[in-house]
Amino acid sequence: MRKIKRALISVSDKKGLEELVKVLNEFKVEILSTGGTAKLIASLGVPVKSVSDYTGFPEMLDGRVKTLHPKVHGGLLAIRDKKEHMEQIKKHDIGLIDMVVVNLYPFEKTVAEPSVKLEEAIENIDIGGPSMLRSAAKNSKDVVVVCNPDRYKDVIEELKKNNGAVSDELHFKLGVEVFEKTSKYDTAIYNYLKSQLETIPSCCLGQGNQSTETRKEDFPD
Repeated sequence: MRKIKRALISVSDKKGLEELVKVLNEFKVEILSTGGTAKLIASLGVPVKSVSDYTGFPEMLDGRVKTLHPKVHGGLLAIRDKKEHMEQIKKHDIGLIDMVVVNLYPFEKTVAEPSVKLEEAIENIDIGGPSMLRSAAKNSKDVVVVCNPDRYKDVIEELKKNNGAVSDELHFKLGVEVFEKTSKYDTAIYNYLKSQLETIPSCCLGQGNQSTETRKEDFPD
């Protein structure tokens, strides 16, 4: 087991976050964060560093690009016991990220509203969140990845039990949960967008004179 030294936290659902970040702070974990999550952590009196300061690159495109950066994904995907990876990490001045706590934009909740517009739904398609989750889950041997606030209790118990570390068993279990979560998330997006093919004129989809029925057939059940 390795101690958690750096964690990246970016969540839409902030339930239960206070206890987790305070425990991380007790174990001297450096916390990176974005937007409203960073503001909440700072308000708790817990030191937090913005991802923009960490990467040296600002958030842009109305927040569409925040964490899509080699200093984030390199820090997640690097295999700790692989010499070549560690040499490249050092060469490019990339810090390792040992924990990711991310939950996604509430896409399903958004599209459940009868008055929701397509543009609003699209803006609630999370890109950076699933990318970080998948990077961390792919490397779950080295990175603790938490996509469900209900898991904070398990993580906190292990941090306290193992003096700031998390067991290999929980590492792997949490990584598996990520792929369940992201697969369901992508399915919800696909199902919603497919349903819009019945109502959006083909010209709005950039398909010229091709009918919406023809395009709908490109998305079999």
